[in-house]
Amino acid sequence: MLALLGAIVIGLSLGLFGSGGSILTVPVLLYLLHMPPQLAIASSLLIVAGISLFGSVRNGLQRLISWRHVLWFGIPGMVGTYGGAWLGTLVDARWQLLVFALLMLVAAVMMWRSKVGELGNGKAFKPVKIVIDGLAVGAITGFVGVGGGFLIVPALVLLGGLTMPVGVSTSLVIIAMKSFVGFGKYYWVMASDGAVFDWKTIGLMIIAGIAGSYVGAAVGRRLPKQQLQRGFAIFLVIMAVVVIYQSVL
Repeated sequence: MLALLGAIVIGLSLGLFGSGGSILTVPVLLYLLHMPPQLAIASSLLIVAGISLFGSVRNGLQRLISWRHVLWFGIPGMVGTYGGAWLGTLVDARWQLLVFALLMLVAAVMMWRSKVGELGNGKAFKPVKIVIDGLAVGAITGFVGVGGGFLIVPALVLLGGLTMPVGVSTSLVIIAMKSFVGFGKYYWVMASDGAVFDWKTIGLMIIAGIAGSYVGAAVGRRLPKQQLQRGFAIFLVIMAVVVIYQSVL
C-alpha cells in the first residue's frame, strides 16, 4: 500500500510538472519500503523508465516529441548513464545519497525560480552543447538513480530551441532511454553479487505511477501550476534534509 501511494505521488508530479517525480522514487523506496540504498537507487531507475516510457507513447501519438533532439541528447545521455551507474557500483552508497540530496536542493531552487511557460524560442539549436549536457546529465542519472527531467527540460528548451510542451514530452523519451541503460548496468553488477530485486513492488509502482501521471496531467490543467511548483520546491528541500540526516550523517 505504501509503495502504491508513493508511486501515485511520483506519477502525479510527472503529470503536473513534466519532471520532479523521479526524484521522489529513491526516498519512497528508502524510507517507506526500507530498501538498502544501492538497491533503491537501482530499482528507481527501472520504475522511472517504465513510467516515462508509457508517458512517451501518449506524447508520440500527439506528435509532441522531437526525435532529432532524442538522438542528439539521448544517445550521449545513455553513454553518460552507463558510466555513472558503473561509478555508483564502486563507491559507498552514502556518497551517492549525498549527491542525490544536493541534486534535490538544486531542483528545488530551479523549480522555485522558474516561471511556468517563460522559456522556449523554437529557434536555437546548439548540438555540441546538447551532446555535452547529455553526457553530464546522463552521468548524474546513473550515479544517483534519478531521471533528471528538471535538468533535461531546460537544456532542450534553452540549448535545443524547443517550446516547453515539446521539451517536456521529448525529455520523457530521453529519461526512459537513460534509465533503462542505468538499470541494466546496476542489475548486471548487483545480480552477480547475489542482490535480489523486488519485481512485484517495482511492477506495482510502475503501474500506479502511470495512473498517477495521467491524473496529474488532467488535474494540472485546472490548478495554479506556479503555486504547486513552489510547494513542491519546499517539499524537495525538506526531503533533502531528511536524506542527509537519516542516510548520510
